[in-house]
Amino acid sequence: MVDTEKDTAAPEDQVHDLEAGIEHDVVEALAADDQGRLADLIRPLHHADIADLLERLNTEDRGQVIDLLRDDFDPEILTELDETVRDQVIDRIGVAEVVAAVQELDSDDALEVVEELDKDEQQQVLDAIPIGDRRRIEEGLSYPEDSAGRLMQREVVTVPTFWNVGQTIDYIRESADSSVENELPTQFYDLFVVDPLHKPVGTIPLSRILRSARHVPVTDIMEMEMKMLPVNTDQEDVAFVFRQRDLVSAPVVDDGGRLVGAITIDDVVDVIDEEHEEDIMLLGGVKEDDLYNATLDTTRARFGWLLINLVTAILASTVIGLFDATLEQMVALAVLMPIVASMGGNAGTQTLTVAVRALAMKELTPTNAARVIGKEALVGVFNGVLFAGLIGVVAWAWFGNPALGVVIGLAMIVNMIVAGLAGTTIPLVLERVGIDPAVASSVFLTTITDVVGFFVFLGLAALILF
Repeated sequence: MVDTEKDTAAPEDQVHDLEAGIEHDVVEALAADDQGRLADLIRPLHHADIADLLERLNTEDRGQVIDLLRDDFDPEILTELDETVRDQVIDRIGVAEVVAAVQELDSDDALEVVEELDKDEQQQVLDAIPIGDRRRIEEGLSYPEDSAGRLMQREVVTVPTFWNVGQTIDYIRESADSSVENELPTQFYDLFVVDPLHKPVGTIPLSRILRSARHVPVTDIMEMEMKMLPVNTDQEDVAFVFRQRDLVSAPVVDDGGRLVGAITIDDVVDVIDEEHEEDIMLLGGVKEDDLYNATLDTTRARFGWLLINLVTAILASTVIGLFDATLEQMVALAVLMPIVASMGGNAGTQTLTVAVRALAMKELTPTNAARVIGKEALVGVFNGVLFAGLIGVVAWAWFGNPALGVVIGLAMIVNMIVAGLAGTTIPLVLERVGIDPAVASSVFLTTITDVVGFFVFLGLAALILF
């Protein structure tokens, strides 16, 4: 009979919310050097919450918390930390503790920790761990960064085609014995049926195994249609496949089609978050999350992008300089000019954001590109006409000159159309030439809307008003 009563978690099992005052209490305990209270606050926390706490503390307080946890350090904490903070934590706990952590972690998490180490530290860790673990990690390091090979878990549950359900269940249970040669993952969702060449021929959800009779052959209940991921598949494509097929795990195969590992949904969630964060950062001209980096490192990383923006700003100013005589004759032009460029830039950014996201999700393709570009051009026309009427009336009422209202209205229409076209075509062109649209789209868009906005507005003013 199923118990329908609501579960009540014990206090130590409840999810701790750092926003509910724990962080503040920890800081107070650190300031008072109250080690007992500090231990009572930290030890019940989930490893992910401890990682969040370590990221929020300053370097000195972080060191004290690490020292407190040293004797009972949860290796999973390392997998949840920002790379910069993880480096500081590893320096504090020492290579010996990292070696112990790597041996406790699943192969995919162990690889994530090792790959971020300096070469010398990486070699020290590899030399200190057992040969089996070392070979798995070295194999993972041989694959390209951000590939399925780096992402996959090498411990998988495989069964031969001639087994039945009973043999499979017995094998899984017996694997808890440390004497079993092939170590199985501590957590898994699917079993893979393999042929004598270790090529996957089918997959069986764990739930189906448990619901089937012991005498049933595994080939009778396996799913033959499965999505196999080549080991060099980019992690962004891996995430796309999981989303499209609603997968919880997928087999990874080498060039010969042999099963070498599996990717599970928990790792794909991290990839989705990482790729989303990367695109957002790049759209803002930041290569990576530098919240925890040193001031000089952050300054250096952002300087290049700001330099590019300075060059484009000079280009826009040069266009304005072509009409300096026109501006001298009517000060109102200088007052209204930024409105045209700003509206074009904002409209273009809206279109650009949608286009970059659609490209990342593979929703914008050569097949529908023309239709999408046409739609955005029409949106530019409609919004341009609407806002042209509004700003035209405002300019007329403000400066008492109806012709000025016509000029800014026409310029608004042109720039809104250009913004819609540029916001869609720029990402498409950049992707076609092999440049990440999230990296360079915004600077090109801003340049185009500024230059076109200034040129059209001042050019029309020169033709109509003088």
